[in-house]
Amino acid sequence: MRAGAAPARPHLPLAAAVLALSAAAWIALAAWGASPWARYAVHDGWVRAGALAALCRAVPEGDVVVPAALHALAWVLMIAAMMLPTTWPLLALFRRIVAGRADARRLLAAVVGGFFAAWLAFGVAAHAADALVHWTAARTPALAAWDWAIGAAVLAGAGAFQWSALKYRCLEACRSPFAFVAARWHGRAPVREAWRLGVDHGVFCVGCCWALMLLMFVVGTGSLALMLALAAVMAAEKNLRWGRRLRTPLGVALVVGAAAVVAAHV
Repeated sequence: MRAGAAPARPHLPLAAAVLALSAAAWIALAAWGASPWARYAVHDGWVRAGALAALCRAVPEGDVVVPAALHALAWVLMIAAMMLPTTWPLLALFRRIVAGRADARRLLAAVVGGFFAAWLAFGVAAHAADALVHWTAARTPALAAWDWAIGAAVLAGAGAFQWSALKYRCLEACRSPFAFVAARWHGRAPVREAWRLGVDHGVFCVGCCWALMLLMFVVGTGSLALMLALAAVMAAEKNLRWGRRLRTPLGVALVVGAAAVVAAHV
């Protein structure tokens, strides 16, 4: 390196890739939300539109398969937009560890793939539970009249979870990438270990963020404003030193929001 030259920045390509993927996901979600097919990203009106109804009829078990596929696509885009940037400390550390390997890119892709797999599993379960609630409410008029109570319960539960030991155990794991990687990466089965590293990181990420992500089902999984707000909060909680200070104000705000919903309906 010649005198006065700036030091190399080997993480710039990785940072650019993470930001590009996240930005592309935000753009795709915004375009989806502004399109005539915006309702396909949420649980309402799956088979009321002619084109989708025809597709459902053409695919075996299409009434289940097509909505599930579109829900999965929407959820993957949401995770890429909201959660992928929060993995940067782990990815940057792992990039340094495997920088000299010929398969470094494949290993990084395995970590990201494992992370998405964990969040996709949670998303499928959350969508299934939400669909079951809607299905039950549609067949139980008394329950349908109390649908607001479900939203209030989710808000209150997310607020209470802000003070749970589980949330902060998971957050500590996310905030300590060196210990996390050291416990899981040995290089003996590189791809499998990288995949497991991503899955485990995703599981801990779900563990600290699942309650906040459920708020998407209260306001609507197509709300970009809520997504942006939640993404900022979860990124701060996971990666910033002052993130733990959000614990009380956020918890109180969610509980107060739940109380406001109840007060508006009683």
